[in-house]
Amino acid sequence: MKISWGTGIVIAFVAFIAFIMYFVVNMTINKKYDHDFVTDDYYKKEFSYQNMMVKAQKTEKEQMTVQIQSSLEGVTLIFPSKITDENVVGSVSFYRPSDRKRDFKIPLQLKNKKMLVPINVLSEGRWNVEVNYTFNNNDYISIKNITIK
Repeated sequence: MKISWGTGIVIAFVAFIAFIMYFVVNMTINKKYDHDFVTDDYYKKEFSYQNMMVKAQKTEKEQMTVQIQSSLEGVTLIFPSKITDENVVGSVSFYRPSDRKRDFKIPLQLKNKKMLVPINVLSEGRWNVEVNYTFNNNDYISIKNITIK
């Protein structure tokens, strides 16, 4: 049986639509593909983004940026020399873009202007590290993306 070119185009078009429909349904139903936002309060965080940018600019201007370094031991936070350990209050948040279930937040505990987050609490891959802290009633923020190997 010979198929005309018009029938061939219709068959190809129907096959393409069937493939796309299968793909969409599979991606929607299959739990292997998680389509969550990085954070639950994504829209609320979007509104506070301007405040975060103001804090980041202030941190840079006053040279209060925290150095965030990854090593074999873990992630080391090195605070500016102007800071005293007793007068710093804040937290460090680790966001995992690929899996929000691994996100966590810990309070700052400085020793000689440094803090080490051990490697055993971090899995391999990309992490967004956000250090929020208050020193002398001023709020500061430092953000860095790191990769743990």
